[in-house]
Amino acid sequence: MIDFLTGPMLWISLVVCFGGLLARVVWYIRGLDWKLDRVAYRPHMSIGLRGALRSVLCWITPMGTHSWRQQPFMAAGFFLFHIGAVLVPLFLMGHNIILEERFGFSLPTLPWWLADGLTVAALAGAAMLALRRIALTEVRILTSAYDWFILAVSAAPFLTGFIARLHVGDYQFWLVMHIITGELLLVLIPFTKLSHVALFFMSRGQLGMDYNIKRGGMKRTAGFPW
Repeated sequence: MIDFLTGPMLWISLVVCFGGLLARVVWYIRGLDWKLDRVAYRPHMSIGLRGALRSVLCWITPMGTHSWRQQPFMAAGFFLFHIGAVLVPLFLMGHNIILEERFGFSLPTLPWWLADGLTVAALAGAAMLALRRIALTEVRILTSAYDWFILAVSAAPFLTGFIARLHVGDYQFWLVMHIITGELLLVLIPFTKLSHVALFFMSRGQLGMDYNIKRGGMKRTAGFPW
């Protein structure tokens, strides 16, 4: 089972994930229309790209925008989860052993204590995001079963992997569940809200171009509230 999951199934998951995300990005770019959006993208590309970069950087910086500062609990949960979600899958030693065996290369690896800490932080962040959906009326009324499913799928690889790491119960079972939930997450990314893995940068970049090109953003200070 593990040989299949870390062999053919891993290839399928990665191809679906990255191929699907590439298609979503292409469709997004092809959907831009300077007449509809009233933004002269091409004539002012250099100004627009500076605005796009600033917009993205502000939103991936903790407390880098007015929205993050106005919602510190949301910001804390968001960054705790996403920092772990980026660093642990890429730089976990176990994952890189599989990369080396299956693909012939590997990335730098995190020490176990740091990987464990980031995993706990990601789970804490997911719990905070879930609590926000329950506690805030304006968020609760917009939350559907689909949103809970997405949050559960996103957190499942961290939970199952950490249980396996701690050798709680049947190690082989939790290891298999970790791989299955991780590959399920990869397959679902292009087809669900999880596509924000790529589309976040596209939409924030587009908004940054809008502000910089037609709303005078290039004339404002670095503290302009994106």
